[in-house]
Amino acid sequence: MELQSQNENYYDELSSKLKAISDKNRLKIIDMLSCGELCACHLLEGLGISQPTLSHHMKKLVQSGLVNARVEGSWTYYQLDLEAFEQTIDCLRNIFTEKEDCICKGLEKSSCSCKIDKEE
Repeated sequence: MELQSQNENYYDELSSKLKAISDKNRLKIIDMLSCGELCACHLLEGLGISQPTLSHHMKKLVQSGLVNARVEGSWTYYQLDLEAFEQTIDCLRNIFTEKEDCICKGLEKSSCSCKIDKEE
């Protein structure tokens, strides 16, 4: 069964967010930002990475919508978008939970040769 087109955006958006956090340095950045807004210079100090590397990671996190950036003078400050994180957690919870409108409901399991749902 093919995913309904209305669900494609749902899965695209969730996978985009998961890709953004699938890097150990980005996870460290998220952990650091969990304490509140930080300047890029503090992130650099805490991570021990180069400025171009930090810029790359921050670009991914900001594009995913999980982190917000604001510029003040020559400094960039970052903070978590907690609402976006809550939505991502809710989406994960949703796909790990059986539900009435699950995409598996339309599968024709009887046409498969595996042992699921077959009497032995």
